[in-house]
Amino acid sequence: MTPAQSPVAALRSPESGPPLVDRLLVQAHGIAALVMLLVSVTFGLIASLELLYPDLDGGASWLSWGRVRYAHTQGIMFGWLANAFFAFLYHGVPILTGRRVTSRRLGYWLFALWNLAAVIPGWVLVLSGVSQPLEWAEFPLVIDALVMVALLLAAVQFLPGFFTRRLDSLYVSSWYILGGLVFTSLSYPMGNLVPVFVPGAAGAAFSGLWIHDAVGLFVTPLALAIIYFVIPASTGRPVYSHFLSMLGFWLLFFLYPLNGTHHYVFSVIPMPAQVGAVLASALLGVTVVIVVANLFLSMRGAGFLPTDPGLRFVGTGTFFYLIVSVQGAMQAQMAVNQAVHFTDWVVGHSHLAMLGFASFAAAGGLVHAWQRLPAVRYNPRAIDTAYWLITVGIVVMASDLTLAGLRQSELWRAGAPWLASVEASQPYWLVRTLSGVVLTAGFISLLAGLTTGPRAASGPAALPAMVAPEVI
Repeated sequence: MTPAQSPVAALRSPESGPPLVDRLLVQAHGIAALVMLLVSVTFGLIASLELLYPDLDGGASWLSWGRVRYAHTQGIMFGWLANAFFAFLYHGVPILTGRRVTSRRLGYWLFALWNLAAVIPGWVLVLSGVSQPLEWAEFPLVIDALVMVALLLAAVQFLPGFFTRRLDSLYVSSWYILGGLVFTSLSYPMGNLVPVFVPGAAGAAFSGLWIHDAVGLFVTPLALAIIYFVIPASTGRPVYSHFLSMLGFWLLFFLYPLNGTHHYVFSVIPMPAQVGAVLASALLGVTVVIVVANLFLSMRGAGFLPTDPGLRFVGTGTFFYLIVSVQGAMQAQMAVNQAVHFTDWVVGHSHLAMLGFASFAAAGGLVHAWQRLPAVRYNPRAIDTAYWLITVGIVVMASDLTLAGLRQSELWRAGAPWLASVEASQPYWLVRTLSGVVLTAGFISLLAGLTTGPRAASGPAALPAMVAPEVI
């Protein structure tokens, strides 16, 4: 390895100028992500308690179940996951491209626009009753406009360095970052604007596409970009198969836009579109099996529970990715969909996707980047505690909601009154709330892990900034 290829040299610009990775922007988005995660989880806890105590809001409209549920779901995607992804991009993109991001000043604008002009005002508006009745698109149109501007700024900030390199030199994480930012910029207006102006079943079809594209073209690619980066950077070995990596990438972006209609099985949407979505969902399940096999083979030798905390988070997230994707492919099939649609099974599936797969990947990316930042606080004991609390919390919650959904389905199919299913769900909803408390404790511990502990001049764990270029 030449000096220019060494991990330390990789952090600095070719002209021996300032470090490639902007510590301030990594920290800003990372702390914002965790603070907004705690706010979002608080909204979720309130919503879960209101299922047990319907009069909990005391007549305050801003605390009504529908509004806090909107604030919860939008906060998880925009406040927590997007900020965590941006934080990691400020670490990963300079390493993958060998150059700094476009501009620190542009980074300030992006941070302010995303958090101070979109997420926080979006929360205020939906709690005030100003929202769109669209799944995963509840923020009103004025916020949508700001989000679209922010997505364009993110593309300008992170993508130019990739276009200075030859396509055959791009690592798989680079492809996922490119795909995630480009396709989200295109699909966001389709799902957030078009259904407002296109009535009836056609608008619902567009909305259904976005429900899945929000996860499949934004959350999943950026989560996989983190996983594909952290695994070789932590193990010091290349991914098992670059061919399987790229096969998974192209299948993901080809199939995901096709399967959104599986949310509307047995609806008035033309049956060929429904059948196509069911088939695409099954094929996507096969795709995920390929991707996960490649990732786990890439982790061989790291142990069942890796000692590296970032690797442990992303490894667990990869396992959840397998479970939730196989589950999704199964529930898209018409017979299963007919049984579990509108039940808590679907709610459990959503939590396993966003708080299991995506959040574990995001947390792993933050921890991995944090360990390699100079002059930041890092508390390994708190990070370890966070891992176990979050793992226990999401496993209990997803299992509980899945069982609740099966019980609800059983009662409905037997012709029992609606109130009978509500009464039968009460014990499950109590467990859901308690598991949410455990998750909240885990997220508080994660925040403490990145804000307390000793401050080291060369990175909390004295770890290399990246794996050597020939490894990734």
